[in-house]
Amino acid sequence: MAISVGSDYYLNNSLTSQSATKAEKLSSSLRAMDSAAASDEELLESCKEFEAYLVEQMLKGMEKTIPKDEDEEENPYMEQFGDILYTQVSKTIVDNGELGLARQLFESMKRNQGL
Repeated sequence: MAISVGSDYYLNNSLTSQSATKAEKLSSSLRAMDSAAASDEELLESCKEFEAYLVEQMLKGMEKTIPKDEDEEENPYMEQFGDILYTQVSKTIVDNGELGLARQLFESMKRNQGL
């Protein structure tokens, strides 16, 4: 039994616009933040948000490279909730500090703050 969520056009456009909105929100929050006046917690949180967004985009790009069999049916749940999955996985990676990009970015910003 197949479950139809709606047309693929609207689904793909909403996912693309959600990603663009997330990028714009992150960009505006980084521009609005004065790194000299920001507390260490605020600066580190912004760095973590950036790392999570970067990891999420990487995971989505990797998913597109997986070859699909012609006989394999598409999973409607993955189509609908795949973005949520990638968002949660990326947040988990960042929270566990597995990559450490946020910490490196934070330390670099703190080091350059005195210049």
